[in-house]
Parts: sequence; C-alpha cells; structure tokens
Amino acid sequence: MDESRVLFEDNHLIAIEKLPSDIVQGDKTKDKPLSEIVKTFLKEKYNKPGNVFCGVIHRIDRPVSGVIIFAKTSKALTRMNQLFQEKKIQKTYWAIVKNKPATTKNRLQHYLQKNQKQNKSYPVQEEKGKKCELTYEVMSSSDHYHLLKITPHTGRHHQIRCQLSAIGSPIKGDLKYGFDRSNKNGSIHLHAGNIEFVHPVSQERVSIACPPPSESLWDFFKEFIH
Repeated sequence: MDESRVLFEDNHLIAIEKLPSDIVQGDKTKDKPLSEIVKTFLKEKYNKPGNVFCGVIHRIDRPVSGVIIFAKTSKALTRMNQLFQEKKIQKTYWAIVKNKPATTKNRLQHYLQKNQKQNKSYPVQEEKGKKCELTYEVMSSSDHYHLLKITPHTGRHHQIRCQLSAIGSPIKGDLKYGFDRSNKNGSIHLHAGNIEFVHPVSQERVSIACPPPSESLWDFFKEFIH
C-alpha cells in the first residue's frame, strides 16, 4: 500500500483512503482485505517482528470510496467502538444521483430490513425493521446529475444506498438499488468524505477528510465538496 493513502496516523489510530475495489474485512471472495493490507503496511513501515494489531472499527461497502479508520491498539479499538455505539462519530458522505430529490434538503426516516442471502436492505413497516435516519442536501447540479451532501444519523446496512433509492434517487452506478447501469470500474458514486470525533486517548477533536476519486463526474463537482 502506498503511504500517500494514509490520511491520519498516531500511536492509536490510522485512517486510510479506501478505494472502491477494497474490501474492509475478509469475505467469500477471498480477496485480501484492507485490514490485512494495513497490517502489512504497519509491519513493514515500523519493521515490527511478530504480529501487528490492526482492529476493524467500522466498515464501508466495497463499491464505496472514502476515509476509513483502523485501530492500532486494542484500547483504541474498544474506545472507538464505544464512540460509534454512542453516536459520537460524525460522518459526511457525498453521493451523485441522476434523479433530483423532490426537496432540496430533508431528513429521511425509514425502517430497514436486511436480506442476508441477497446482501441487500429493504424499507419495511416499522415493526419489521430497524429505524434509520439521514439528512441530505442538494449541493449542485449538472445537466444530468446532482450532488448530495449526506449526514447519516444511524449506521444501518446499506442505509444511504437504500434510503436514496426509496425516494427515487438511486446512486449513480448502484445497480443493486435501482440505477440503470453500472460504472465501468464496479464503483458507485458514493464517497465517505469526512469523519469527526473526539480522540479516545488524547481527547482532542479530530477531523479527517478524504477527497473523492479523480474521475470526470467527481471532478466536475469537486469545488462544492468540502
């Protein structure tokens, strides 16, 4: 892994730019996960003998790009997990959609149910699903596409993809959730652009940003992504 993909690092945490092809943890594809790639990177960078700790704190879907954080110590992993559980981590995502939402800014609330076999979530009636919420805002438009800034308030499976699809605005390239064609590289136009939290050890405020991939549509909207 190239050092240029490291967005933040201290003794406890390391934040990496996740590419759309990366998987965060091992799965049935048997492709090498990002957690193992980072482990190898740390072992070589610091010339460490024996095993290196690299704890998975959170996940990002494979076709999604953006910032992802790993723990370098078990103490950091436990404390970061707690921050996620207590909803003390603020994330900002960017999405590009073809169908503009009916309102420029809105807070969406759905109840989602995950279909394990399909690896897909569906909006269902309240008693059957888990509550999920996000806020979106339309930041810019081209002739054919619209840039949305998204703040998730919960962390459900495929939440952003499913909720935007449910309002008729599936993400560009996301065949699974209703877009009409895939992107050539297998990505979807959803990007985890920023993550903010109070560091679990130093107690300092940390904000980690990751620019979107260099690609024509992302480049068109980049002046609005901050």
